[in-house]
Amino acid sequence: MNRLQSEKQRLYLMASPVPGQTRVMVLELARPADWEALSQVWRGVQLDLQLPAPGIAVSGTDGLQLWFSLQAQVSVSQAEAFLAMLRSRYLASIAPARLRCMPSSSAAWQAPPVPAQQADTENWSAFVAPDLAPVFADTPWLDIPPSADGQADLLARLQPIKPAVFDAAMQATTPDNIANAVPASDQAPGGLDPRDFLQRVLNDEAAPLALRVEAAKALLPRH
Repeated sequence: MNRLQSEKQRLYLMASPVPGQTRVMVLELARPADWEALSQVWRGVQLDLQLPAPGIAVSGTDGLQLWFSLQAQVSVSQAEAFLAMLRSRYLASIAPARLRCMPSSSAAWQAPPVPAQQADTENWSAFVAPDLAPVFADTPWLDIPPSADGQADLLARLQPIKPAVFDAAMQATTPDNIANAVPASDQAPGGLDPRDFLQRVLNDEAAPLALRVEAAKALLPRH
């Protein structure tokens, strides 16, 4: 096993020994690959949720991706709820058709391997450094195979999300905290107030039903 394979296994081991669980989550924004929008998530999870930085990848076709690594497996439903929370919190103004998530019960999309050459093209998917991500907005691919050592170096800087940290981030979806789940980052789009945020969660058909129910509860008048 080379360095790149070792780092990918450390962070993004895809095969789960327990059905219905995962330790990798992927959020993709495509058509176009808008790093200005996706960077709100990349910055927000670090500033607002105190998570380690996710990996950044060009899809090799039409999108930019964030790869989240978990130190311990969680249920697919938990992972789906986490990604839905990120979408509602940071990407509420983005058309749902431009977003893809893994895992997701509403779509059978599986994030292709990275790095990898795309079928019938000379384009490659690859992990990229944060300062280079804006360069790929119009052409989210590499024209040549990325260096295996360079890819390993990028992944070596990343850390998986520890269970306690993930649990704390998931508290953003609880009834007590969801009303206050407005991005603290100065880069957060829209300056949504809590009620606007909750209404967007409620109206997001891609969000898990449980999350939408909690948003509805928080919007009910209190006596």
